Parts: sequence; C-alpha cells; structure tokens
Amino acid sequence: MSLTSALNTAQAIFRNTGEQTSVISTNIANDGNANYVRRAPVVVNTIYGASTVNTERAQQMALLRQLTGATSASSAQDTLLEGLTTLSDALGGNDYELSPSTYLAELQNSLEAFAASPGEYTLAATVVTDAQDVAKSLNTATVTVQKLRAEADAEIVTQVAELNRLLGEFKIVNDAVVQATATGVDASNALDSRDTLLKEISQIVGIDASTRPNGDMVIYTSDGTTLFETEPRSVTFTRTLSYDATVTGNSIYVDGVAVEPGEGGNTTAEGSLGALLQLRDEIAPTFQIQLDEVARGLVEAFAETDPLGVAVDMPGLFTWAGGTIPSSGTLEPGLAATITVSSAVIASSGGDPMLVRDGGINGATYDWNTDDNSGFTTLLMQYSDALDADRSFDASADLKTTMSIMTFASGSIGWLEELRSNATTASDNKVALYERSFQSYSSETGVNLDEELSLLLDVEQSYKATAKLVSTIDEMLQAVLEMAG
Repeated sequence: MSLTSALNTAQAIFRNTGEQTSVISTNIANDGNANYVRRAPVVVNTIYGASTVNTERAQQMALLRQLTGATSASSAQDTLLEGLTTLSDALGGNDYELSPSTYLAELQNSLEAFAASPGEYTLAATVVTDAQDVAKSLNTATVTVQKLRAEADAEIVTQVAELNRLLGEFKIVNDAVVQATATGVDASNALDSRDTLLKEISQIVGIDASTRPNGDMVIYTSDGTTLFETEPRSVTFTRTLSYDATVTGNSIYVDGVAVEPGEGGNTTAEGSLGALLQLRDEIAPTFQIQLDEVARGLVEAFAETDPLGVAVDMPGLFTWAGGTIPSSGTLEPGLAATITVSSAVIASSGGDPMLVRDGGINGATYDWNTDDNSGFTTLLMQYSDALDADRSFDASADLKTTMSIMTFASGSIGWLEELRSNATTASDNKVALYERSFQSYSSETGVNLDEELSLLLDVEQSYKATAKLVSTIDEMLQAVLEMAG
C-alpha cells in the first residue's frame, strides 16, 4: 500500500467514524423516547471499493400494527369503562344507596309500617318523604344519563377535530417520506413522525395501515373505510347541544361512511370514537329506558281508582308531566325525568299525607275511606302488594318483560353492573395486551443504552487505530523528506 492510499484510507475511516459517532450519539440522546426508532450506522463498500456509512432504521411494521391495534382496543375499553363508572357512581357506588331500587325498598317498608299503624300521621308523612326520595332518585339518575350523553357528544366533537388535525399533519410527514425516498435522502426523522401520528390516530379510531413501494402510506379504518390515501379523508360530525330521552345523536362519518358503535361490556369498538358512540347511543339510552319503565310502573302501581268503578283511573301518589296513567307495558320516553309526588299529599305544599291511606288525591270521587276510619288499611296493603306484583315492561329495556317493580329496579342495577364488571375485566386484559405489545415494539425499535455505549467504544477504538495509522504515515513522510535532503 502506498503512503497516499494509506492516507486516503485513514481519511475515509475518520469520515466514517464521525458519521457513526453522530448516529450513535443521536440514539443515546433519545434513550427513553417512545417515539424514536433506533438507527444503526452500517459501513458498506461501494462498487468503486470505497467505504461509506449507511443509516438503517430498526423499523418493525408488523409490531407497529400490533401496537396500534392494542392501542385502539385499550383506548375504546377505557372510554367505555369510564362512562359505565359514571353511571354506577350516580347510583351511589358499590352500595347503591342512591339508586331507585334502594329507595323503593325503603318506601315499601314505610308502607308496611304505616299499614301496621294506619292512624299515625308521622308514618304517613314518612311514606310521602320516602316516595319523594324515589322520585328524586329517578330524576337525578335521568339527569346523569343525559349529561353523560351530552358529554360524550361534546367529546366526539373534540376527538373528530383532533383526528382531522392528525390526518393533516400525517399528509405533511408522509409527503416528506415519499420525497426523501425518491431522492435517496435519509427519511428517518419523517418516518418517526409518521409512526407517532399513527399511534395517536389509533387511539381515536381503529386503523389498518399499509406501505406502498415508494414509501407512501395508506390508512384504512378497521372496518375498511379509507382514512388517508395521498390526501386525508374528511371526518365529519354535527354536535347535538341538548339531550333528553327523546333525542337521538348524530352519526360520525369517515369519507361519508358512518362509524359504528361498539357492542358489549368487552366492547367491539376500536378507538375512543366507537366507545363514545356506544355510551351515547346504546348503553345510556337503554339505562334511561329502564329508569322510565320504573317510573311508569310506579305511576301505575299507585294509581287512584274510583271505588264505584265509574271514573277513569288517575295518577295518585306518583304523577308526571303527562298527567294520565301510561299504557301498561309501553315505554313512555322521559317519564323518569318528570315523575313527582302529588302535591296533594305533601304537607309543606298544603296537602294531607293521610290521603295515601284514604284515597282522594284526585278529589272526593276517589276517596275509599269515607268514614274516616283510623284503622283503614285497604289501600296501603294494595300499594305494598302492587310493588311485588308482576307487571309488563317494554322489551326495549333489555330485561325480562314480566316481573315486579322491585325486581325490575334491582335487575337494572344488575344489568349495569354486569356490563361494568365485563368492561373492567376486559380493560385489564387489553391494558396487559397493550403493555406486552409496547414492550415487544420497544425492544426491537427502542434504544438500549448499554448497547449504544458499547458500540461507541468500538468506534473509539477504530478512531484510535486510525490515529495511530496517520501518525505512522506522518513519520514515514518525515523520513522520506529527510532522505530527499
């Protein structure tokens, strides 16, 4: 080897070690950055015999797909569980002390106590107070349900806006990747940004991404709708500002195709949008139907009848905005929001609690105890029995269609808690799956500080060897110059 070729080799080694050091230093600086994919500096020989450093990115598309899928599932499950917990908390938590079922049991106990001593005014007042608690619990639960729906709707607005923003940013970095690929420029930073956006998008909606030969990426939703192809597709949603039992929310559209809500406690939704739709359009409305059916059953159970059988039945202890007895077994949307105790039995409103015992809440026509007998218990026993009597309920409540009010109210809690229990178990499983997917992805694409430092030492040794070579070349050149005189 001539001195000139040796010097050229040393220069190439210095250049390569500098590039290697730069890459390794960048890796070390990004230790712990979950959105950074490790680069590997690889020395290769060109067709002309020269050596150069190529930067290879530790990309793992299969693991990235697994990670985004796990992210979508976990995000949806957590969103659903949060909504179910909100509904459960409205019932008083684990003891359900604020639930209609609990207050109904107290009302029935008060009725039985009053029936045992029908002449006690204080017991009559207790029945009225407990009835007010039942009505208030139904009113409050309805407010919570509709507030949950409105909040889900508002969150959908936020999520849709965020999704459109992410897709806009995705176009920018995707174009940068395509351009870099076409010109042979290192696209690692743009690819990192693109993968980060993919993970963020997958939290909102389930995705399936594929890469084309020129580095271009196409994104579809998990149900096959195009989300991005060269240009981002439009994601649209019109907000509904106010909710009640009669209001149906608007759909979310991706490229004109409606997003489907998830199903079940172990939700089939992928991404937060599907879970929000499930809460707003499936779970909360069904729970509202159950509340409305409890309220309807109460109006029916405590209805006042004419002792002579001539006048029509009228709402008695419990009344509502409709002012009539709803059809048996037929849903009356929103009834739980307006159910109340008749002012005719509320002492603070000028009423008489003893009308619960005697009848006559709707006037003398409905008075059963015309002799004012202090031991009269016929209506009290009738009301208590009515709470345990089987009656018809609307099938849309997702419970048995024939049972007592007490059983129906308890069944409503069971329905909600079964969903929440399934959602909790599924959340634990999906979080575990996400963590395993993240660890697998990170172990293949993340920075191992020990490994990088070891590589840096190897590069340092190469640099030292090259420095020694240059020193030797310098000595030899000095000797040649001295010989030349």
